Amino acid sequence: MSDNFAELCEKLGVAQKFYDAAQNHKEYVVSDDVLLKMIRCLGFAIKSKDDAAVLLQKLENKRWQYALEPIYVCYEKLAFDVVVSAQEAENIQLSVQCCGQNIEVEYTQTPVAEKYVGKTLYQQLEIEIHTALAPQYYQVQVCAGQKIHHTVLAITPEKCYMPDFLQSKKLWGFAIQLYALTSARNWGVGDFTDLQNFAHVCQAHGADVIGVNPLNVLFHDFPENASPYSSISRLFLNPIYIDVEKVRGYQTSMLQGKEKVLQALRQSEDIDYSGVYQLKIEVLRQIFAQFKKQRNNAEYRRFEAFCAKQGTDLENLAVYQAIYSFYCNKVFGGWRGWPKELQNPYSKAVHDFAAAHADEVLFFKYLQFVAAEQLAAAEDEIKKCGLKIGLYRDLPVGLCKDSVELWADNDLFIKDCGAGAPPDVFFPKGQKWCLGAFNPYALKAVAYQPFIKILRAAMQGAGALRIDHVMSLMRLYVIPDDAEDGTYIYYNFADMLGLVALESHLNRCMVVGESIGNVPDGFVEKLHARGVYSLSVLWAERWGGNGPFKSPNDYAQKAFCSVGTHDMAPLKMRWFGYDIETMYQLKMIDETERRNMYKDREIERYQLLCALDAAGVWPQDAPRQGDCLFGEGYPNGIMEAVERFVSRSCCDVFLAQPEDIFGVTKLQNLPGTDRDKHPNWRRKLPVKIEDYEDNSDFARAVQAINR
Repeated sequence: MSDNFAELCEKLGVAQKFYDAAQNHKEYVVSDDVLLKMIRCLGFAIKSKDDAAVLLQKLENKRWQYALEPIYVCYEKLAFDVVVSAQEAENIQLSVQCCGQNIEVEYTQTPVAEKYVGKTLYQQLEIEIHTALAPQYYQVQVCAGQKIHHTVLAITPEKCYMPDFLQSKKLWGFAIQLYALTSARNWGVGDFTDLQNFAHVCQAHGADVIGVNPLNVLFHDFPENASPYSSISRLFLNPIYIDVEKVRGYQTSMLQGKEKVLQALRQSEDIDYSGVYQLKIEVLRQIFAQFKKQRNNAEYRRFEAFCAKQGTDLENLAVYQAIYSFYCNKVFGGWRGWPKELQNPYSKAVHDFAAAHADEVLFFKYLQFVAAEQLAAAEDEIKKCGLKIGLYRDLPVGLCKDSVELWADNDLFIKDCGAGAPPDVFFPKGQKWCLGAFNPYALKAVAYQPFIKILRAAMQGAGALRIDHVMSLMRLYVIPDDAEDGTYIYYNFADMLGLVALESHLNRCMVVGESIGNVPDGFVEKLHARGVYSLSVLWAERWGGNGPFKSPNDYAQKAFCSVGTHDMAPLKMRWFGYDIETMYQLKMIDETERRNMYKDREIERYQLLCALDAAGVWPQDAPRQGDCLFGEGYPNGIMEAVERFVSRSCCDVFLAQPEDIFGVTKLQNLPGTDRDKHPNWRRKLPVKIEDYEDNSDFARAVQAINR
């Protein structure tokens, strides 16, 4: 590789090599073809490695072509640079505003570089503000001679928000998949009323946090595309979680003739997304037909206020859904298959379509209004129940490439690529998620506003936020659509982490980073330094990756811990190795890999029993009576022992999973598969919320955790 090309990759943040997170720490050298392709996908023109020197020179000259960056994220030093002519530099004036109020500041300017552009000498100045400014966004105006330039200063706090009660007390709660909750009253999928009722269960048993899957809107016309991590917008909610019977205007007569359909949806073993969604939408359309006739009542005025507040983002979502619904059975390829004039959301054709289908557009806005009000009601109920952290939401690392976010602003995302993950200890062959990923250069150009908006949307009403694959704040593994191998693209980690800290502070919302997988050395320590909690999972807390289990005293304190995750086999399933057999039956592993995985699992079982013995966590009335190895049985009391083992760790927060408590032996999600191979995101919990109080496993688990 030429020195110029290597320097170019380094400057653009395109990794030329990387290491996996498996035990052997294998080095992967990225091919020149992949590197060139990634540079082009980031928006830089380059035909071959020979063009690297020319592109490097263009990048070097670029900073001298504008006065200010769109945004400066400041932490320890309140300073930013400005490029002006030497003549203009003699007369610099600075004004600062916050929330519309002028703020007097003291500042100094220091020349740091100069360069002739044509015949004009330009200077790069560092302007340092010496007045203390509270964490917030500030509008800055720089007057240089006769010219006025604008930028944003994002002053970040030292750490993310952290509630005082965690300084002196450990807490616990549940990590649930909202769709999986079962109850006597829901329509076959967990909903926002179930979330309220679950809060009362938590209140009764001392739990202080409810972690939920991403709640974002999915495809209206294809409800079977059910992955909550592949939404069409991270700003809005999935209407399937609406409790239709609680919507103002609902009447029981609207279900007339549908009683057997509803009964079948409730009794189905797995979630019938199409059946549930279609039934809910059918009834919601009837309610909407009456709602839109009552434009003078208080509820309609709230609806109008909601639409005004959500603005262009809601308009884009509703119009996109209307167009998608119109064309989904006529063309293939999603919005890229629409007529050319409809692929630009700001075209006259899109405006005319929205006008011609105004009623449908309004209905999609109405769905968001109802969902937002019901989620807000659930959040209020959680607070009334006194849960200290309350709702713990989840922000996906990316979104479906056939989404409204990519349609509305396609240039904001890396072209012709999707996010994924390289090989790691849990997924030795890597993962190709095909999720849309922000282009770091396009994102900075718009002052990170899209990133800030999704943070705010996810933090609203939440006491904590889980950032899925938090390593993406620093780097993201990106794979070209037409290839299987990719490489890491680097982001401005200081800026991204600073904005997370600022939004956490402003929204009084804790931040937790999902850091399981290929984690760079020192990365978790950098998160902790800025107040971002990490995640600890029993199966990952082993010495050397696959050695003995760590003692609970060896876990990190600033972490949320759990036995597993939604991508891992529940406790009982893992014990018997049913997940290994599932992968083998689906031809995801061969016979040799299968045998080796069973051997590794046998060692894991033995090491787990030893760890539980050493910690003294077996129930008094169910002591360990045997090894139950080789899949011979499920040890009596092991569920309680494991819950107690992890919950007594140093971590500030423990999250129990109902799947472990109720002995579920099926996976919620098997990464690397779609529903044609495995029913991902469709597993219902086997116990209804109303029956938790009378369930002996639930009672014993809660008792073990509270001990």
